[in-house]
Amino acid sequence: MYAWIWRRLPGEWPTKTATALGLVIAVAAVFWYMIFPWLEPKLQFDHGVVDRPTPTSSTIPG
Repeated sequence: MYAWIWRRLPGEWPTKTATALGLVIAVAAVFWYMIFPWLEPKLQFDHGVVDRPTPTSSTIPG
C-alpha cells in the first residue's frame, strides 16, 4: 500500500518525501483538532468505573 502511494506522488524522492511528510502532518492535524475533540466525550476515559472503598475501623489492622 505504501509503495502504491509512493509511486503516485509527483516528482523525485526529495519532492515525494516532502509531500508525504506534509500529508502525514495534515492528517495528524485533522485528527488532533477535529476527530479527537469530537470523540473524547464519547469515550470518557477520565470517569472511573470502580470506586475505592473507604477504610473502616473493622478493616484497619492493629
